[in-house]
Amino acid sequence: MDMKLLEILACPVCKGPLVYRKDSSELICKGDRLAYPVRDGIPVMLEDEARELAPDEEVE
Repeated sequence: MDMKLLEILACPVCKGPLVYRKDSSELICKGDRLAYPVRDGIPVMLEDEARELAPDEEVE
């Protein structure tokens, strides 16, 4: 994941910042508790593709 790209990407729902989670290859929105997948190095920034974080799942 290109960190310069991460600086300009925002959550499509709330327009908030995203955090890259390398172990699961996801971009995390802390505010909405959504995880957007990164497939083959390409972020999939579609609300329908995001998964909701479990209530007990840590957000770094």
